[in-house]
Amino acid sequence: MAQAKKSAGPGLSEAEAIDRAQRGDAESFEALYALHKRRVYSLCLRMTGNTAEAEDLTQEAFLQLYRKIATFRGESAFSTWLHRLAVNVVLMHLRKKGLPEVSLEESLEPQQEDGPRKDIGTRDRVLAGSIDRLNLERAIESLPPGYRIIFVLHDVEGYEHNEIAEMMGCSIGNSKSQLHKARMKLRDLLSVNRAEKAARR
Repeated sequence: MAQAKKSAGPGLSEAEAIDRAQRGDAESFEALYALHKRRVYSLCLRMTGNTAEAEDLTQEAFLQLYRKIATFRGESAFSTWLHRLAVNVVLMHLRKKGLPEVSLEESLEPQQEDGPRKDIGTRDRVLAGSIDRLNLERAIESLPPGYRIIFVLHDVEGYEHNEIAEMMGCSIGNSKSQLHKARMKLRDLLSVNRAEKAARR
């Protein structure tokens, strides 16, 4: 089945809008902004957990897009290219802010003697589909920044560990370790949430 082309406004396809925006057409750039702003904002919000910061970073991402759109060559989907640009804007902001880093070097061994050895980096079936979306969003927001970023990039946005490692300047093993710890922390947060709900019944 042919993939539907994204429309960037009346009678203008996304590809045409990109082409015109690259040649300096302001209206076409506005059309691209309207088409992609919600997804970029959603990504910024998930990564920062702060609405004011997410709004500022969305604006910054589109400023970067305005400066760099001429370099877009169409080797990947425009949305993928813009997405990566937005991720980099957020990561630069977080580095400048000097957020407390979560150690990337902690052991992956089980905490208890009889605890199961975890299969790091694979899909977590306990988390998948076990909770409602709102609780999950709240839990993600309350994760420590280092955990939250890796979780969002991998489990929400679908980046591979090698891509995350490159973006974050860490090893693939560190990315997997962070993701594992983020999922464990999420499980704890969500089980506390469930227990509180049950107690209120």
